[in-house]
Amino acid sequence: MKEQLQKLREQAMDELAKCEAQNELTEWKVQYLGKKGELTSILRGMGQLSPEKRPLVGQLVNDVRSALEHAYEQKEAELKRKALEEKLKAEAIDVTLPGRMVPVGVVHPLNRVIREIEDIFIGLGFEVAEGPEVETDYYNFEALNIPKNHPARDMQDTFYLTEEILMRTHTSPVQVRTLEAKKGTVPVRIICPGRVYRRDDDDATHSHLFTQVEGLVVDRQIRMSDLKGILLTFARQMFGPEQQIRLRPSYFPFTEPSTEVDVTCMACRGDGCRICKHTGWIEILGAGMVHPRVLEMAGYDSETYTGFAFGMGVERIAMLKYGVDDIRYFYVNDVRFLKQFASRS
Repeated sequence: MKEQLQKLREQAMDELAKCEAQNELTEWKVQYLGKKGELTSILRGMGQLSPEKRPLVGQLVNDVRSALEHAYEQKEAELKRKALEEKLKAEAIDVTLPGRMVPVGVVHPLNRVIREIEDIFIGLGFEVAEGPEVETDYYNFEALNIPKNHPARDMQDTFYLTEEILMRTHTSPVQVRTLEAKKGTVPVRIICPGRVYRRDDDDATHSHLFTQVEGLVVDRQIRMSDLKGILLTFARQMFGPEQQIRLRPSYFPFTEPSTEVDVTCMACRGDGCRICKHTGWIEILGAGMVHPRVLEMAGYDSETYTGFAFGMGVERIAMLKYGVDDIRYFYVNDVRFLKQFASRS
């Protein structure tokens, strides 16, 4: 039996050396070390030996088993190492290859302009206020001195949801809500950015949905000269330090007196061109002193407090600032258009 064990050990070692894959190694283990393997078969024959020889043969079987198990573990580790090396070789990364550019988004030009407007007015002591886009008729019209059947309602063709609920046509309702929340206290210095809605035919200069930023100041002894100074500062920070503004008489039901505000044409610097219709000026916003009735309806004594308000279209500011000639470009989500603003400050 000793010779038989020695021969089995040599045969097993030779076949183990030929194993090149994990499945072959598994088959080898079953054949020689399994419950029905050749080494187990030899152990079952020990019952035929004399009592004196059994301990010697048992020790020899254990020595062979230990040698085969150790050889198996070494071979298994070797195959795993080779498999890992082959996997790493197959998945190798050539670090000398040029990298792929990852597309990076940019801030939308309208959001960029809104942030810039907010930064300017926050620097002047204003706060940013917001309100609902779905408004009541009272806040959108009546509280702004535009009662029902007032002709001024025709100036804003409105999306009505019910007789009293509508899509706001301007952000002025936010001003009224802020005044009510202040309960007659001053100072009030806010700007109100947000989307507004009007029934309009979309073309190069009009849209049924657009963005406004309106401002409001209420305090003691607020004058028209304060309004002009704020708007001149805004124009110069937005369009350049050489900008000038011009105030022209106008009409808005919630301000009195009211004015349209022009800036020097950015294209011709005031000399006159096709863009400014040879006037040298371009309109950018409307403004005026808050109507006393608006203050009184919000709980303010119009004999003690005065204020001014202004409103501008963000799309118009962006079109002038960036030289865009069609408002619809801001809404079509054309990546070619948006990429132009990647390097803009």
